[in-house]
Amino acid sequence: MLPVPSLTADSIAQALDQRSYAPILRRIGKVAQSVSIEAYAVGGLVRDVLLDRPTTDLDFVTVGPDTGIELARAVAEDLGGYTAHVYPNFGTAAIRIPAEQWADDETDEPLVLEFVAARKESYRSDSRKPIVEDGTLEDDQYRRDFTINAMAVHLTPDRFGEIIDPFDGRTDLQRETIDTPLDPEETFEDDPLRMIRAARFATQLEFRVSDRVFEALNTKAHRVDILSQERITTELQKIIAADTPSIGFKILEATGILKHIFPELQNLKGVDEVNGQRHKDNFYHTLKVLDNVAERTADRDGEDTIWLRWVAILHDIAKPETKRFDPQNGWTFHGHEERSARKVPNIFRKLRLPTDERMRYVEKLVRLHHRPIALVDDDVTDSAVRRLLFEAGDDVDDLMTFVRSDVTSGNPRRRRRYLQAFDEVEEKMQEVEEKDRLRNFEPPVDGYEIMETLGIDEGVAVGIAKEWIREAILDGEIPNDHDPAFQYLMDIKDEALRRGELFEAMLKRMSGPERRATGAVKEAVFNDELPEDDKAAISYLDTIIEQELGGEE
Repeated sequence: MLPVPSLTADSIAQALDQRSYAPILRRIGKVAQSVSIEAYAVGGLVRDVLLDRPTTDLDFVTVGPDTGIELARAVAEDLGGYTAHVYPNFGTAAIRIPAEQWADDETDEPLVLEFVAARKESYRSDSRKPIVEDGTLEDDQYRRDFTINAMAVHLTPDRFGEIIDPFDGRTDLQRETIDTPLDPEETFEDDPLRMIRAARFATQLEFRVSDRVFEALNTKAHRVDILSQERITTELQKIIAADTPSIGFKILEATGILKHIFPELQNLKGVDEVNGQRHKDNFYHTLKVLDNVAERTADRDGEDTIWLRWVAILHDIAKPETKRFDPQNGWTFHGHEERSARKVPNIFRKLRLPTDERMRYVEKLVRLHHRPIALVDDDVTDSAVRRLLFEAGDDVDDLMTFVRSDVTSGNPRRRRRYLQAFDEVEEKMQEVEEKDRLRNFEPPVDGYEIMETLGIDEGVAVGIAKEWIREAILDGEIPNDHDPAFQYLMDIKDEALRRGELFEAMLKRMSGPERRATGAVKEAVFNDELPEDDKAAISYLDTIIEQELGGEE
């Protein structure tokens, strides 16, 4: 049972007074009294004080039309010139107080005070947007999602800290249970987002959902189909950022909600058996990896590691489509890391996640997540280590955190063996890094110097020279220094120029459908062994076009 304080008015006041924002609460109560507005602190503030959890978002309910905005403006003035940001369409107002003005160095988060007048709500079956009317405090508490979020405390000076708990949220806090004030089916029918929020609060607080809530989640799972993707993703992000994110995903899966909001993850669930051989359940493996990442990065804020956690969620996402049974080797998932990486952009777009460098980070680590395993062998070459360091760049430490998290064997001896092997891989990386300085590698001869030296403009020849210099360094043919790289440029420049001219000649020859083979021709010009005779090289490149176009048919 949780150590919820005894809940007399005095004890709640004492618990509130231990918070850094307590003076602000006291002032809000005095201001409300001075302007004759009935005001209460509600929701997460009350819940988190009782659980002794930190919070920086404080919600206040007032009674009477437009009194929320009125009180916010009065409080902003009383606090010394802060701005009350008014949102008239929602009837709310907010004040942001910088951390240095209230937090005593305990956090760098601003304190957000949000004010709204009490209201009652009714819903249509085809929308989660309520019809809103002015209401009493009791009406406002009735519309709340969960009992633990439906408590309020008086702010008036002579009643400060007195709790109003019509649905016995205190008992649910002590029972560590998520329950609804009203019938859960009605609650979720009105606003289906509350179903995902139930999983989110259960995850953040490490609570269970009540039996009746669990049944209602199953019954009303289909209602999430009317939700906007942005609202769904906001809740998913909060689940993922929690200490044990698997809690929420297990609830969503067990209640049938996950298949509606994240079918790609749902599709990982299940185990096939052939000739007595079974593969592991990749859904539960994925959740274990996700929890492992959360545990291994516990010294960092969950939001700071959210994209590494997405790597955990998506690293095996293509396993269902790469699954094969080999009578000799059992179940295989060859190439799943590359296929999984290629699925990342579409999943990010579908979930309305950012498609910038954060997506590219996830895509890269998903693609690379098996590479460190290949470095475990004693006879691994420095070249293989260099290439991984080059491709991972500054994210190599996160990659190694992930691959350790991906070790989920139930055999302790096997787990130790893998983790020890990764320690040895990191030692190899450190040795090569110290010798070759490959993290954030940039070729010591850049494109501008190549153009100036060869007297050419930007084009394929420059790209060939840059890539060949890079490959020579990664293969250990030349050191990662300017003079050897420049000499190597002198050695390859004639062939780079010739290949650039061959590519330009091919572009002039290609027309219509042949243009679709441009990428294949460019790849051949960069990487293939071309005949030394130009006519023979052109003939070779013509066959590349034929093969490429033939493959489309």
